[in-house]
Amino acid sequence: MRRVRYAVAMSLDGYIAGPNGEADWIIMDPEIDFQVLFEQFDTFLMGRRTFEGMGGAGGSGQPGVQTIVFSRTLRQQDYPNLTIVSENPELALAELRAKPGKDIWLFGGGSLFRSLLEARVVDAVEVAVIPVLLGEGISLLPPKPSSERFKLKLASSRTYKTGIVSLEYAVEYEPT
Repeated sequence: MRRVRYAVAMSLDGYIAGPNGEADWIIMDPEIDFQVLFEQFDTFLMGRRTFEGMGGAGGSGQPGVQTIVFSRTLRQQDYPNLTIVSENPELALAELRAKPGKDIWLFGGGSLFRSLLEARVVDAVEVAVIPVLLGEGISLLPPKPSSERFKLKLASSRTYKTGIVSLEYAVEYEPT
């Protein structure tokens, strides 16, 4: 079964974007081979806010990569080269995971991450900790009253010369 991997950059104080969704604080480290990273995936998942924050991805998506946007407000007919999922994201994701292909990149969106984590469909959390303190912004995992805790098991780590620390964890779900 294909894995869903939440791969994201995060400030040392736990934010994946600034207060206005900005990502200008993310260091592009020359040691990180982004081509090798992107080749591991053939599907991108994102929420509407991330999609719009990226300029609507021009409405076209990446060549050779399926882009799926979870949104209750975007209309499929406005984005013919993307897949808009407005209902039952867990079911849509279960069907996608069952199809052959590469891993699935959950690309940004703390709220979407939380909802998919609670649905027990996120397999890995891969965080590139950027050496910056933002003080405010969009949290890696937005708070929710009486939320469940999720255990992670360290799979790998690497420190880069720029000070970025890459951490990869497997999600270990408790039986329900």
